[in-house]
Formats: sequence, structure tokens, C-alpha cells
Amino acid sequence: MSNKKNTDSKLQGVSRLITDATLEITDLVESMHRRIVHPPFLPSTPIQNLITDIAGIAYKNIRWTTRVIGSGADKALGLFPSVIGKIKTTDEREAAQSVLNGVIGDYLEKTDNPLKINMHFRFQAKTIPLDTESIKKTFPTSNGQIILMVHGSCMNDTQWTRKEHNHGTALAKECNKTPIYLHYNSGLHISTNGQNLNKLLEQLVLQWPVPIEELVIIAHSMGGLVTRSSVHYGQQQQKSWTKHLKKIIFLGTPHHGATLEQAGNYLDAVLEAVPYAKPFARLGKIRSAGVTDLRYGNLLDEDWLNSDRFKLSGDQRQHIPLPEKIECYNIAGVIGKAIKSGSTQLLGDNMVGLKSALGKHKKTAKDLNFKKENTWIAYENNHVDLLSNPKVYSKIKTWMLL
Repeated sequence: MSNKKNTDSKLQGVSRLITDATLEITDLVESMHRRIVHPPFLPSTPIQNLITDIAGIAYKNIRWTTRVIGSGADKALGLFPSVIGKIKTTDEREAAQSVLNGVIGDYLEKTDNPLKINMHFRFQAKTIPLDTESIKKTFPTSNGQIILMVHGSCMNDTQWTRKEHNHGTALAKECNKTPIYLHYNSGLHISTNGQNLNKLLEQLVLQWPVPIEELVIIAHSMGGLVTRSSVHYGQQQQKSWTKHLKKIIFLGTPHHGATLEQAGNYLDAVLEAVPYAKPFARLGKIRSAGVTDLRYGNLLDEDWLNSDRFKLSGDQRQHIPLPEKIECYNIAGVIGKAIKSGSTQLLGDNMVGLKSALGKHKKTAKDLNFKKENTWIAYENNHVDLLSNPKVYSKIKTWMLL
């Protein structure tokens, strides 16, 4: 029955999302209509104003009808039996929901949409309640050595498994560790997820059934930024979990930002500057706070508070160095071969540029200064290959055993 309620709730979430999207598109079309009828920098005639007034009535009717139908559909979906399970597998549904959260997760959170993902720990795709007895049931032979796997943007915990390989599962077996997977809404601000993870980890270590010997975090892509943010807040607040953290292994983390989001920001500025294209700038501003935080690698609330996150303003974030007394390891992917090529290095793994993934910055004061022996470049690997490449796993395993 609980699964049925959960699915029905998500159907209602889809209904609300469609309703909201229709309203937004109506606003966009009306705005574009105004631009055409009333050309920029030119006075409007009475006829032009009349056309706009008549069209305005039509747009109001569309909005009213959409809200009424949307409200009715939302109630109706709560009464109908679930059919979505017959259409897609659980993994496919979760993957789609994760992408949705990555793209507009902050909006889902703001509107309390049932499709939003609340941060929690999981094992074998099931939630781990944070009390001692539940942890014992989940891990009957748990030990004091924990690996936490933190996924990237638009992804989820099950996607650590790729090509029949899972870094966490393999390390648990070969290194005698207990694997835990984080599942979170990657559309929220990175600092918000960092603070939430800080709180969850404190609960986890306080409820762990045996003394904790070691905590290791393996983080992919945005997950590395969320991890660095959580460590910063945890050490600042002197949380006990940070004392157990011995190692962090980053995989393709955009420490100094992602080129794609930086390009998206320039596109925002161009669309805003062109009068007839200005209404379409709103489409680009649909993307989530989590996505815009990837522009330069924001880690703290101060990096985005009291500022327009879509404004072309350059890197304004505070520099947060790697945490002291914690061994930090870093793997960067490059799609090309091990030859010197500016374009290959710029592309990096197709999502994150090489210098950003290595933590290198043109300003020496902002360079993360990873130890040379703690850094490795995975050539002929794209961003997702880092999750399944045997050589990448071998390097992680070597570092785990140090």
C-alpha cells in the first residue's frame, strides 16, 4: 500500500509540474507577443495597444483554465490506481526523477512537490533509518570501517553500478568496508546539501552500533563539492564525524567550476542583451541553483546569498582549501590520449575541464595543491567512465589500502 501511495503522490507531482510549466510557457508566449506587437524603442499606437489588450484576455483565460484543470487532475490522480509501474522499471523511474531534481530540484523543494528528493542514506536502493537497531538490521556484520559514496548532479545512488561494476560494492568486499550510499536532491544549492550532509553524518556516527575506526568518502562530480562543503561546515561546528574522516577520494569533481555552466551563463547575458530574444532568456533561468553553483564551484551560502545567480559577474566565491589532517586524493578524466593537447585538456572528461578537476587555478592562492602522489589522470575516459573503468578502480583500491 505504501508503494502505491508513493507512486500516486509522484503522479500528483507530475500533474503539478505540468500545470506550472503550462503557466510559465503562457507567460513566455505573452511576453514574446508583446515584443513583436510593441517593437523595442518605438512608440505604440492605439491599435497596437488594442491588440495587446484583446490577447491579454486570451492569456488570462488560458491561465485560469490551466489552474482549474490542474487542480482537478491533482485530486483525481490521488484516487486512481497506479499504472506507472507497468510502464517503467524502478531504476528508470528513479533515474528520471534524479535528472528532474538536478535540473529543477530547488523549484520542487520550494513548491513541496512530491517529486522532490529528500537527502538520506541508502543501501541496495533502500533507505537506512538512522537509529542503532535499524543500522544493525541493514548491516548484520557491520564493522567500524565505513565508505560513503556520494553521487553527482542529476544522478542517484543506484547509478554507481555501471557495466556490472560498483566501486563501493567491490571495495567493501576486497577491503572489508561497510558501504553506504547518499541519495540527495542535486538541484539544491551545494552549500544546502553540504549542511544537510553534515547533519546526517553526525546522526550516523552517533548511532553506529560499533566503534568507528575509519570513515572514507568517495565522491563523483558535484558530490565532491557537496563533500567539501559538508567537511567545512562540520569542522567549523566541531562535529564528531569529522574526527573519523580519514580520506576523501574525488572523481571528476569540478573544483573550480564546469565549463558548460560557464558557457550557459554567457548565453544568459547574450539573450538578455538582444531585445527580441530577451523573453527566451527566461528559459535558461529555469535551471536549478545546484546547476548554477557548478559555474565556479560554490561551497558556501556566502557564495550565492544576496546576489543574482544568473548575472554575469565572474568568480565571487570564498576560497576553501582542502581540509587539514584528512588525506585527499583526486582522479581527473580526459577523453583524449596522454599527449599534450590544449583542446583535450580544456574538454577534460567532456563535462569537467582538466585543470578544474585537478584543483588547479590561475591564481596561486586559490590552487587546492593536491599532493602529486595523490593525483592521477585517467586518459581516454569520459565523465561517467570514471564510475566503471577497471584502472580507476585499481587506483582507488590502492589508495584505500594505504
